[in-house]
Amino acid sequence: MRQVLWWLIGGSRGGRNRLRIVRTLEDQPMNTNQLSKALDLNYKTVQHHLEVLEENAVVTTEGDDYGQMYFLSDRMLNNLDILEEVAERADIDTDDS
Repeated sequence: MRQVLWWLIGGSRGGRNRLRIVRTLEDQPMNTNQLSKALDLNYKTVQHHLEVLEENAVVTTEGDDYGQMYFLSDRMLNNLDILEEVAERADIDTDDS
């Protein structure tokens, strides 16, 4: 999981937004539209990042189509300490968003 998070968060251009999505989903599950509004990001941007996070087992989904809800995967929930370590070491700050 450490390598996956370094690649997704610490080593890519979209890492900051992916980190924001993961931290938001840690508080409560949301659909793409809710995340887009909560994070003030373009819907398509959020959709892209969610697809990448799902492909890498960071998030899981329930439901279909527009109402599809995103949750942190059990794997991610068990590795939140690694997420924070990667964010800190990569010097990614999301507090100003």
